[in-house]
Amino acid sequence: MLSSPICTVCECSEVSCESCQNRDECANCASCCCSQAHTTWRRVRIHQGVTVEYFSLGWMAIEVIGSIGVGLLSGSFALLAFGGDSLVEILSGFATTLHLRGDSAGSNELGEKTEKATTLLLVALIPVIGGGALYSYLTGIRPESSLLGIAVALGAVVVMPVLWVKKRGIGRETNCAPLLMDAIQSATCFLMSLALLGGLLINYLFGISWVDYAATAVILAFVGKESIEAIRKPTSLPISIHQHGEGLTSV
Repeated sequence: MLSSPICTVCECSEVSCESCQNRDECANCASCCCSQAHTTWRRVRIHQGVTVEYFSLGWMAIEVIGSIGVGLLSGSFALLAFGGDSLVEILSGFATTLHLRGDSAGSNELGEKTEKATTLLLVALIPVIGGGALYSYLTGIRPESSLLGIAVALGAVVVMPVLWVKKRGIGRETNCAPLLMDAIQSATCFLMSLALLGGLLINYLFGISWVDYAATAVILAFVGKESIEAIRKPTSLPISIHQHGEGLTSV
């Protein structure tokens, strides 16, 4: 339960920045109008956010190694597409972690370069994976079913919602735009893992190999959506991302 506002200027409560009326100027509570008790609480929550990001980076590394490795062995382009997106999310998570460790209101040069790199990689995934899948389908290559691939997808289905809820909760409470953006990516990854798991299970249980290509198309559609959002990302991150986070409550 949130306490009543303790700051008469920006209206932050003692344990939340969510009601802040001065987001752009006191986004990191370093030199704003809030009390020492509030800034101490926020440092603790940001530290918890760093811990969540470390766990997220570890899991994403498992996703990358498992998805790409098994995808190459089984010929599953759905796994390759999922692993490629996970690799991009590792870069994004790394940039978010750097931001949280510095807890700065602005973006540093490394963060900006990382954002550009992730956008380019997202866009590159579409023709590379899509073209390969189309060629494989037209030439009659059938992806093999894989229990290891199913295990990776199932793990993502279980882990990603937890990461999304944790990142979104801390991001909204502390008014941290990069963490809210990363939470959106975790939610997207969860939806992609559902498509991947469905395709792999159908192929494994019923031997319908073309479903892998359908799952690949769904995953690449998500990647395309991420690419467009990254390219069109507004400059006023704190407000826009906070509102975007609100819209994900129905996911």
